[in-house]
Amino acid sequence: MQKLTRIVTLSVALILTSGCSYFGVYKRDLAQGNLVTPSMTEQLRPGMTRQQVVDLMGSPLLQAPFDANQWDYLYRLDEAYGDVEQRRLTLTFDGNRLVDIEREGDFSRPPSLITGRGIGPDGDSGARGNVLEALPLDEQ
Repeated sequence: MQKLTRIVTLSVALILTSGCSYFGVYKRDLAQGNLVTPSMTEQLRPGMTRQQVVDLMGSPLLQAPFDANQWDYLYRLDEAYGDVEQRRLTLTFDGNRLVDIEREGDFSRPPSLITGRGIGPDGDSGARGNVLEALPLDEQ
C-alpha cells in the first residue's frame, strides 16, 4: 500500500511540474514594426521630400509593390496578457513630394512600451550609455 501511495504522489508531482503545468507559460509583450511617436507625426507636413520623411521617420516598413508613391509605417504591440494595439500611418507622394497623410489608430500618445525609463519592458535602453565611454582610455 505504501508503494502505491509513493507512486501516486510522485505521479501527481511530475504532472504538476511538467511543461503543461497548472502554473502557466511565461509570455512577454511583442512589439513589431516602425516605432512612430506623436512628436514624429506632428512634424510631418505635406510638401516634404521623400528624404526629409526618411530623416524624420526612418525607412517605411512597407512600400506598395505596385505603387511606389505610397509608404506604410506599421506598429503592432501584442501584449502578453492583454490586448493588441495597432497603428498605421500611410504616406502618399506625388513624385518626390508628400501630398497625403492617413492615420489609423491612436497617435495621440506614445506606444505602450515607451515609458519614462526608456524603450522596452526593462526600461534599460539609456541607463548604460555608450560602452566605449565606460572603458578606460587605454582599452578603447
